[in-house]
Formats: sequence, C-alpha cells, structure tokens
Amino acid sequence: MTRTAEIARATKETDVTLTLGLDGRGEGTRRTGVGFLDHMLDLLARHGRLDLQVDVTGDLETGAHHTVEDTGIVLGQALDRALGDRAGIRRYGHAVVPMDEARAAVALDLSGRPYLAFEADLPPGGTGNFDHELTEEFFRAVANGARMTLHVTVETGTNAHHMIEAAFKAFARALREAVSIDPTETGVPSTKGTLTE
Repeated sequence: MTRTAEIARATKETDVTLTLGLDGRGEGTRRTGVGFLDHMLDLLARHGRLDLQVDVTGDLETGAHHTVEDTGIVLGQALDRALGDRAGIRRYGHAVVPMDEARAAVALDLSGRPYLAFEADLPPGGTGNFDHELTEEFFRAVANGARMTLHVTVETGTNAHHMIEAAFKAFARALREAVSIDPTETGVPSTKGTLTE
C-alpha cells in the first residue's frame, strides 16, 4: 500500500503544490517564501519521517498569513488523502519535546473530527517574516484539513523560536506515531467502523 498524496491549490492569494509520503525519510524540499516556516516544515519532515515536497507562491507583500495558513490547509488535505480509510493505523499519537528552555506537548487523534486546542504564551512579534501568532493558524489549518483532533501545548519557554520549534517537533513525533501501521490492527481502529465520516 502506497500512502502518498499530491495536492495543488490555487487562489488569488496563494498557489500551493504539495506532495506527501507517510512512509518516508524526510526527503523533499520546502520552499514557501517564509524562511522560518520552511525550517519548521523541514523539522516536521525529518522528525515525522515524512517525504514532503512543498512549493508555494504567495502574496507575501501583505504578510505571511495567507501563505502559512494555506500551506497548513494543503498539508492537512494531503494527510487526509494519504491516510485513505485509515485502516490499520495506530490512530493516536503523543509526544513531549524539549528545546533548550522550552518544552511542548502534543496529543492527537486521527479521528475524522477536526478540532484544535492550542495553548501557548508566545512572545509577541515575529521571527523573520513569520509572526508568532501564525503558529496557531498553521496548526488549525492542518487539523481542519486532516480532520484530526489536535492538542498543542507549549508548556514553558521564553525564546519564541525554541517554543515554536518544540511544538513542531512534538507534532511531528506524535503524527509519526499516529499514522504508523499497527500490525495487530485488522481494520479501522474505531467501534463505529469508520474514521472518515
């Protein structure tokens, strides 16, 4: 079974092309025009063991908001498509990751029900052209597109770069666990028999 997806999405604000492989090695390049987002997607690919190719052209003259959000939407849609009927997956994942003084925890459920709980006292401002508040927007877009329940908590930290990086790494590790194949699971891990409706 090949668990891959390719999605292209074009609007008046952004043009996003994304290819995803769930059983990868972190291969691919990430080019969004937002350097810090590229760095976070590199971390996601490496620690999530995802092959991830991302190419985005966005209206960065208005800021990075549309580019970050739309990248998250397409990544979520690709996750949803690559998972198919979600049979045989572990479904749940969680991770706690430290990054120097920062620490983040992520718990997720590939439930078919989109929901984001985001708790982070991020310092105001931005890193490069990435406003720190866009972290929540990215995770909300992914959760909605992938139809996952996602809890992201930045438990401690003072450096915004470290805090956001810990969140992305924890998300990657939790996602890696949730999408992995459980050899003891013979069907869809749900009493209702589906995770897609």
